[in-house]
Amino acid sequence: MKHTDVEAHAVNEAARARVGQGAADKVDGGDWARAPERSNMLALRFIVFMALVCGRHVTRLLLPPIALYFLLFAPTQRRHIKRYLFRAIGPHAGWLDGFRLIHAFASTVLDRVYFLRGRMDLFELSVQGNEPLEAEAVAGRGAFMLGAHVGSFEVLGACKQQTHQHHLRLAMLMFPDNAQRITAILNAIALPELRPHVIALGRPHSMLALRDWLDGGGLGGMLADRTLPGSEDQPASQRGNSIVLPFLGQPAAFNDGPFRLAALLRRKVFFMAGLYRGGARYDIQFDLLADFGERVTDAAERERRIRAAVEAYVARLETICRAYPYNWFNFHDFWLEDAA
Repeated sequence: MKHTDVEAHAVNEAARARVGQGAADKVDGGDWARAPERSNMLALRFIVFMALVCGRHVTRLLLPPIALYFLLFAPTQRRHIKRYLFRAIGPHAGWLDGFRLIHAFASTVLDRVYFLRGRMDLFELSVQGNEPLEAEAVAGRGAFMLGAHVGSFEVLGACKQQTHQHHLRLAMLMFPDNAQRITAILNAIALPELRPHVIALGRPHSMLALRDWLDGGGLGGMLADRTLPGSEDQPASQRGNSIVLPFLGQPAAFNDGPFRLAALLRRKVFFMAGLYRGGARYDIQFDLLADFGERVTDAAERERRIRAAVEAYVARLETICRAYPYNWFNFHDFWLEDAA
């Protein structure tokens, strides 16, 4: 494929990756990107101040009351958490399980401060499956890393220190607008070399920037368990496909836009997860999901490979949710049950 053809197709895929779910975009499950940010600027600054001045052990004492407050006074999110936990660990899930999930989320948010300050000495880290990913970066091909709202993304930067691969370049492809407050604060306190490079979604040249980043041997990380709200005015040819697959015993819609981008740019796709295990322990895992390096001219075969990659992603995410049930932080109507 010629260079100019890649540019044209990348612009098209940028639109496809913004898929919504038709009318479902109007409900909570599709409108997560436009949901107001549940944060207070003064409270956020206070937590960061405590983290930097008082240390991790003291600041963690604030997390239980914060988690309890969220559990009591966020009924919509509590309802979605309950549905998820019923499917991940069974109908015996109760208030304590909801508290543990929210407390784990608060812990990973607090730990962002220390990861972005380079304080890896505070944590017990285990890294698995990173060698094939590093090989792609060293070879100058780059790779896609598809994760989910699981655990901590910032802890993935620990791979540089754990494996001594300081040359690894990581960019996060994300929709930043619904978390501007905490992102601004964390970027302000992050060391320059540890501040994540962000390629913002929803912009005309997002995918072109990603292509150039990958061509330079960089790694592109995306969270593929949510999709941006789409426009019903877009033609079908410019919208990614919503694939309904069984997930935790219930049909759920997943978008194939990220996988189409990987196929277009002919890169390998890895599943990534920085899983919080409680205390100061994290498991960092990488698994190869698909290899789109070979050019495929047959459209049917390309579609088959894309679907197989989506299915592999969903299966891996389900395994993670069952093994680490308090790590999936998707506090919205994922199965679109409120719409029903």
